Amino acid sequence: MAQMRDGFQSRFGFVLAAAGAAVGLGNIWGFPTQAANHGGGAFLLVYFAVIFLLALPALYTELYIGHKAQSNPVKALQSAWQEKSPKIGAGAGYLGLTGAIVMLSFYSIVAGWMLAHALDPIAKLFGLDAVSQFLSGDSSTRNFVFTPLMLLLTASIILQGVKSGIEAWSRRLMPLLLLLLIALIIYMGTLDGAAEGFKAYLVPDFAQITDPDLIIAAMGQAFFSLSLGVGCMMIYGSYLKPNENLPKLTFSVAMLDTGVAFLAGLLIIPAIFVAQQNGVEVFQDGKLIGEGRLIFAVLPELFENMGQMGLLVSLTFFVLMSIAAVTSTISSTEIPVSFMVENHGMQRKQATWIVTAVIFVASMAIILNFDWLFGLVISLLTHYQLPLMGLFYFVTVGWVWKRGNQLREDATGLHYWFAQYVRFVCPVLMTAVFINVALKG
Repeated sequence: MAQMRDGFQSRFGFVLAAAGAAVGLGNIWGFPTQAANHGGGAFLLVYFAVIFLLALPALYTELYIGHKAQSNPVKALQSAWQEKSPKIGAGAGYLGLTGAIVMLSFYSIVAGWMLAHALDPIAKLFGLDAVSQFLSGDSSTRNFVFTPLMLLLTASIILQGVKSGIEAWSRRLMPLLLLLLIALIIYMGTLDGAAEGFKAYLVPDFAQITDPDLIIAAMGQAFFSLSLGVGCMMIYGSYLKPNENLPKLTFSVAMLDTGVAFLAGLLIIPAIFVAQQNGVEVFQDGKLIGEGRLIFAVLPELFENMGQMGLLVSLTFFVLMSIAAVTSTISSTEIPVSFMVENHGMQRKQATWIVTAVIFVASMAIILNFDWLFGLVISLLTHYQLPLMGLFYFVTVGWVWKRGNQLREDATGLHYWFAQYVRFVCPVLMTAVFINVALKG
């Protein structure tokens, strides 16, 4: 007998949840850094173009597969490949499942860093210097404490299901994230040096628009920022009601995600110039210093220079980063949980704790072998698996999947041209992203 599936109860709840899955540290941490290192306004223009040319169709494709199948990625891709080779489809689903666990194993560590830094200003406020040094320092002990905390926080939301957990918490966290982000932008804009940062970010140098490195960076960032390639969007698409307007919802999710990335640039890039105005070293050889140092050295040093106000700004900023991390971890955790519930008949509670335990073990292995394993895991996932899975989704929808695929069966008018675009143009663009990102990696 078919099991009754949980699902999103409103379009608004879905948009916030799916955008929350997409909005992560890549938007608030990675996007501004890429923009700062690739011409500011010029990068912004190319990024917006790439969102429409590649990322939006990729997002639609992944949501579409899940929405039509109304099942987890393993079942959905197996069904789509039924007439060709269901084993290939299922194999790709298992690869995405593995990718989600791998991503969570390092993402939970980074999310733990954000949580620790969010607590640091509170420790400073109460004069707990030893605690502050522990929270802001870089130690395996801190990782052993805060990584499990983030895993437990994620599990507590997943245990409540889609409607009461993912959707309900997305409705709370996403508006809070936007509120904190806008408040920080307004405050940062009042500081010396911010005007120069706004100009660098918003005024494009059109001579840089044709720079191949800029175009490649924008293509990679646009694809990765929407959390595509491991099945997050596929499982969220499967929780939509069958009669939903998927193109409209896809557009809403992409625009909200892109809007957050744009706002993040309005915060981080002026903050970089404010830090420079305060004597903080920000650029080396014309490039912004490493992303890790930006978040955990440059900005904290800036906050330190602000005195008591800096404690509030630091608290707000790292709470913002923690929220961005949690909205992403819950979507990735839902992938293996839904698989165990649907394919193996487990109860959600049992599946959640098993998945959390597996991720915990994987995270501990990375922490114990941090120097070589952390970077390797991130590189394998972002440089190879994500673009390859994106390409696989385009091939699945455009070339392999026939029965039940309305883009192939009865596409007319605009739908026909979009179907041809997905079939012929998107795979070429996605292949270009993979080759160039892999070469750079």
